[in-house]
Amino acid sequence: MAKMPTPEQITEFIGGPDGPVVMCNILKLKRNADGVVDPETFQEMMVYANGMREYVQRNGAEFVFGGLIDSQLVGDGAQDFQIMSMMRYPSREVFLKLAGDPEIAATIGKNRDIALESQWLLAMTEFGAGTAQ
Repeated sequence: MAKMPTPEQITEFIGGPDGPVVMCNILKLKRNADGVVDPETFQEMMVYANGMREYVQRNGAEFVFGGLIDSQLVGDGAQDFQIMSMMRYPSREVFLKLAGDPEIAATIGKNRDIALESQWLLAMTEFGAGTAQ
């Protein structure tokens, strides 16, 4: 599992539809030797999540949803993930600018590094907002 995009993924992302993009972030947190996410790890992720939420909202993005994953009703493969969040950005360029801000890496990015084992980060175009109909 990954924590950062590949160059090919960034190229594909940039080539996506113009206009707003909603980013769906599905997170798998690090576990201790007993296979449990301890409260300190969870707290580190919440410091990052809350700080990132405030930062992107100050810079033109919108928080859509965040929550704890408690079960998977259909399919399989998501059982190891604990958190899902969604944010709407005015454009893909704005997302890349905010996500790559060196100030984030130097501050709350450290909390992310402590807590995050891996993630799925999905870019979505809303129905009616571009080519997806």
